[in-house]
Amino acid sequence: MFECDAIAPLWFCQHRAAALDVLLYLAPSLALALVIRRLSARHPFFFLFTLAGTVCHEMAHFGVGLLTGARPAAFTVIPRRVDKGWELGSVSLTRVRWYNAAPAALAPFLIVALPFMVALWRTRPGWGFEPVDLLLAFVVAPQFLACWPSAVDWKIALRSWPYLFIAAFAWWALQHAHF
Repeated sequence: MFECDAIAPLWFCQHRAAALDVLLYLAPSLALALVIRRLSARHPFFFLFTLAGTVCHEMAHFGVGLLTGARPAAFTVIPRRVDKGWELGSVSLTRVRWYNAAPAALAPFLIVALPFMVALWRTRPGWGFEPVDLLLAFVVAPQFLACWPSAVDWKIALRSWPYLFIAAFAWWALQHAHF
């Protein structure tokens, strides 16, 4: 009906079987992530299932903050009540500037690579679900929930507004460059 490259990127078409294996492997984790999200919204006990994701989320802020000079000072993954909701963890950065605000605040986007790395590792040729994959599903599922920056993270990232001008200039220069 359609050629693969008419509706998907070329790399996907070239590695279609492996890509489908990865997506098939991650499907239970994605479903489990949705269940965990619903349950943790109902009762704080279910925050236990989000712990692996919370640790990765806060470690991403901490690590990128360290690398970009934002000086992480405090790190916690102990849930606490805030207003009408819960804060599952936090990292305090003491030197947030325009050049490091967005990288440190949006660092959780890096977490989305973890489930795919696990899936690539587990779906080598001849793969099949084993008991360890059930445990891995519980470890991988929270990563899907933790890879999106919080509302506070997005507000901090806005301090990097000069990057918009740099990106706009780079785009303009590429459009008008004569190689």
